[in-house]
Amino acid sequence: MSLVFGPSSQGALLDVEETDTSMPIDPEHGQWLFIDSCIVLPSSEAEGTPPSLPPKEVTKVALRLKHLVEGVVPCELEESDVTKPNSTILTKAVIETAKNAGGEEYKACVVFGLLVCIRWFRLQAVRELWDSDLHNLRSVACEVIAKRILEGEEDQGFLMQAVLLKRYSIVTASDEVTPPANVIERAVDIHALQVIGSSGYQKCIKYLWHGWLCQDDKDASNFVEYKERTNTSYWAHFNPDRMRVPIYQNFVQIFFSILYLALYTGVINTINPTGDLDVVEGILYLMTFAFICDEFTKFWKVGRNYFGFWNAFNSTLYILLAVSFILRAVALTRSSDSHDAERGRLNQLSYNFLAFSAPLFWGRLLLYLDTFRFFGAMLVVLKVMMKESLIFFALLGVVIIGFLQGFSGMDQADPDNIMTPGMILQGMANTVMQNPDFDAFKNFAAPFGIVLYYLFTFVVMVVLLNILIALYNSAYEDITGNATNEYLALFAYRTLQFVRAPDENVFIVPFNLVEIFLLILPFEWWLSSRKYERLNHYVMGVIYSPLLYVTAFVETCHARRIQVNRRLGEEEDDQTEEWEEAAALVDVNFDTMDWDQRVHEVKPNVEVDQCVLEVRDLRAQVEELKKLVKTLVEEREDPARAREGGAPGNDDDSGADQLI
Repeated sequence: MSLVFGPSSQGALLDVEETDTSMPIDPEHGQWLFIDSCIVLPSSEAEGTPPSLPPKEVTKVALRLKHLVEGVVPCELEESDVTKPNSTILTKAVIETAKNAGGEEYKACVVFGLLVCIRWFRLQAVRELWDSDLHNLRSVACEVIAKRILEGEEDQGFLMQAVLLKRYSIVTASDEVTPPANVIERAVDIHALQVIGSSGYQKCIKYLWHGWLCQDDKDASNFVEYKERTNTSYWAHFNPDRMRVPIYQNFVQIFFSILYLALYTGVINTINPTGDLDVVEGILYLMTFAFICDEFTKFWKVGRNYFGFWNAFNSTLYILLAVSFILRAVALTRSSDSHDAERGRLNQLSYNFLAFSAPLFWGRLLLYLDTFRFFGAMLVVLKVMMKESLIFFALLGVVIIGFLQGFSGMDQADPDNIMTPGMILQGMANTVMQNPDFDAFKNFAAPFGIVLYYLFTFVVMVVLLNILIALYNSAYEDITGNATNEYLALFAYRTLQFVRAPDENVFIVPFNLVEIFLLILPFEWWLSSRKYERLNHYVMGVIYSPLLYVTAFVETCHARRIQVNRRLGEEEDDQTEEWEEAAALVDVNFDTMDWDQRVHEVKPNVEVDQCVLEVRDLRAQVEELKKLVKTLVEEREDPARAREGGAPGNDDDSGADQLI
């Protein structure tokens, strides 16, 4: 069955591993530091495959890079000094030195070594809080170096196959070898936004998203090019195995999510007074059962690391629908007589549970729309805000418990008071919702009750709620200020959901019921692997045939475009833009015109700071002036003395310096 599921909160997008150093907080900014995170979808085939290079050699490369970054960033600096394109710290020489840290033999693992250094520096920032800013800056420097190496690599085949998709390991302190991982996965795990936002990384993600690079059937850790990629034959692309492609799986998920919502809308707006199940309601509960089976299967295969925010969200929805169905089933066992009040009460309760889940149905739709930029950026903001709100709720819990104990003590001290524990809790809840009820506490243990309630209202409404607003504002600014990279990270994570632990037979919900009850239970336990695989292939061909007609047409169009780009000498995924078509129509060639030379003469040098350029120009003028003065001094000196050896020349230089 397919192991595809929606995003959780790992890093900014993934669940951080529960270790003693896995969820540190930046003491200055109060934000989560992404050190390391568990692989949400581990592939047993990938973990059993040996790494591409010796782990000890990869570790040596990472240590060399760490030593380089420590030398280049020796003290605390402004982050902009490191990240700006014309940085005087991360110069071209530094980038070239880092690129050659592995030599010719191990140059493919340099970017992976930089990601290892990012994790090391973030760990060091947690353990050495007095230098946390310095270590965090060094981790940023590692990201920038990795990004520039990726963007500067011209060999796209080497970049994708060796640098980004090959799996590498390092040696830990206990002389153990870490599970192999590639740069694509590791960058998402540690939330390295600079690396994820690089052009080379995103190009590889695009190839994975469209299925132009796919995992080998024999070795899941090895990525190979789709063989029929340039084949313009329509039927060559009519293959059920292409349903493994992330873009097609995502489309199917969105379609069934919208269908699921439409079924719910139809059910909730057509109440059956008799309590009988109609066809639409039956399909709704059947799809719910398919989603429950899918969630249970993922949790069984992945384990506790699978459980995240969206999984809890979906599980809550499915539980409400399951309760609604159980109540409806119990009601059906009662008499259909219209005078049976118990059946009517159970039916009403069932519809109440169904109606109560409406916000969850619509909120669930956002889970499958995160590949669109607007919804993706919004989801990232919401996730970070909910993380930040944990601080508020922790403080609120302590405050509520403290004041509640005080109110309970006053209630027990005066048996004749009119306040009940329920009224006390309601009054405190109204205060949290910014609707305090002072009249209810006016005569409660006067004057202590009203004074304590005023104090509670002040702490909650003035102090805690303003803290929450400040946290939300900080989270919003952090995300929107880097919204593009955050969206690219979310999109990369979404892609990895489909390719990180692929299933040989992709049965997307609700088709997983077909796999469970019509394939696994009756055939898998006795059919040979070859015959069972062929049976799955035929079944998927029948199920996905409507979509395969569309995907085959789309891939045929892609194949034709790739062939055209290859003939023109362009990149395979290149698309002709409007200005390129206009240039071809008017036959403009800047190389044969003087316009290119004029542009070259007037364009500024943005790679070097303007002040540095001015100083260099001034230095050249000073050198020229020194030569001129030296010539004048020699002409005024005695010619015989000028012809004497060695030392007088130095004297002339000093004389020129004095004149200047």
